[in-house]
Amino acid sequence: MRLELRGVTRKVSAETHLYPTSVALVPGAINVLLGATLAGKTTLMRLMAGLDKPSEGAVIADGVDVTGVPVRERNLAMVYQQFINYPSMSVFENIASPLRIAGQLPEDEMRRRVHEVAERLHISRYLDRLPGALSGGQQQRCALARALIKNAGLLLLDEPLVNLDYKLREELRRELTELFSAGGTTVVYATTEPLEALQLGGHTLLMHEGRVLQHGPTLSVFNAPVSVTAARTFSDPPINLFDARVAGGVAHLAEGLAIPLTAAQQAALNGHAQVQLGLRAHSLHAAPRDGDFALAGTIDLAEISGSETFVHMKRGQLALVAQLPGVHEMAFGAASTMHFQPGDLFIFGADGALITAPGA
Repeated sequence: MRLELRGVTRKVSAETHLYPTSVALVPGAINVLLGATLAGKTTLMRLMAGLDKPSEGAVIADGVDVTGVPVRERNLAMVYQQFINYPSMSVFENIASPLRIAGQLPEDEMRRRVHEVAERLHISRYLDRLPGALSGGQQQRCALARALIKNAGLLLLDEPLVNLDYKLREELRRELTELFSAGGTTVVYATTEPLEALQLGGHTLLMHEGRVLQHGPTLSVFNAPVSVTAARTFSDPPINLFDARVAGGVAHLAEGLAIPLTAAQQAALNGHAQVQLGLRAHSLHAAPRDGDFALAGTIDLAEISGSETFVHMKRGQLALVAQLPGVHEMAFGAASTMHFQPGDLFIFGADGALITAPGA
């Protein structure tokens, strides 16, 4: 399905939930809505689905204006973060329910399709059970199967894995990516997590406070966020940001730090003197490399998370976080030095707009 939003807004009383938004989804691909809670992701999805009508603007599906057309008359399916299954019906009947309601398939064809989609989602052996007898991951697979069996042109997934544990989320996310790789369905997937957007790939719409900040191929958006706000939205841990004054090809920060900029960065500045430097946590490392800038400070906190350590460090007024591979024991208040390549810096203007990104 080709879905386009033309100048849509959503207001409830005097409160604006979505500011004027014009965007065309990439058909047959995964379109990720990435933003914090209350960024407007669910509002946008509800307009796409026809659950709500835009206050202004139009929703165009395959060239037809469907603004105001109710959801039951649209070719779409939707899965929410809650496990929404019919508790008194077997898993088989839950999955089959959209086909039974449509009443257009013979019984043997319906059964074939139920078994096919259940097999794809690894729940075929649970078809005779009630949803309450399943684990959380199996219940969510049941809800996904019920949506997939409709073969809808548009599939809306509103944080569908958020209530699952980490291992189940990883497993189901991988399965979903494989399921949609054929490109037969336009998928919209809402998430608050930058890592999930990167793992899903496809195209990403960055959202913040009811506005779409940026839209494009996921890696392109990640590598070149158009603004400080976009960089914050698409960074976890949060991107490190430093105010700086540029003079003579050198960025001068607080605490006497002077970072020499690359020739490409200097050329891109084009007269900008007051800037913000952005440095993602994974660009910092403990061991020095050729061409590195060394940043000394003291350890404020070291958090071990799985196979990574998040190191929070201070140098006077400056604070930063480094994402280091492996497990590192660092005592509070201990002296430490982190290193990075100046070419890994993002440079934003005084207005917050991107001037240059690493690799540009």
